[in-house]
Amino acid sequence: MPVLYVVIGLIAGLLAGVFGIGGGIVIVPALALWMGMAQRRAVGTSIAALLLPVGILAAWQYWNEGNIDVRGALLIALGITVGAFISARYSQGVAPATLQRGFAVLLLIVAVRMWVKAS
Repeated sequence: MPVLYVVIGLIAGLLAGVFGIGGGIVIVPALALWMGMAQRRAVGTSIAALLLPVGILAAWQYWNEGNIDVRGALLIALGITVGAFISARYSQGVAPATLQRGFAVLLLIVAVRMWVKAS
C-alpha cells in the first residue's frame, strides 16, 4: 500500500496549498480511516511526515514510544511536496469566498466521517 501513503500526502499537500491545512485535519483521519492505524500511531506518523515544519521534538517523543511508521511518513512527505506545489499555484486564481466555503465543507465531511467511524 505504499501508493496509498503517497496519495494521502498528495491530498494533504493539495489541501495545504489551498487551505493551509494538512496534518490534523487530513493526514491523521486518513491514516486512521484508510490505513487502519490507531489514533496515536496516526498522529505520530503525521508529525513525522511534517517533521521539519512541525517540530522534531514532538516526533522524537512519538518515536521513543514506537508510534511512528517511518516508511509511511516519508511517502506522505513526498506527496505533500508535490501536492502543495500544485495546489498553491492553482489556488491563487480561486476566489477567497470559494476557498472559505470549500474549507467549511471539508471540515463538515471530516467531522461526520470521524463521528460515524468512532469506535
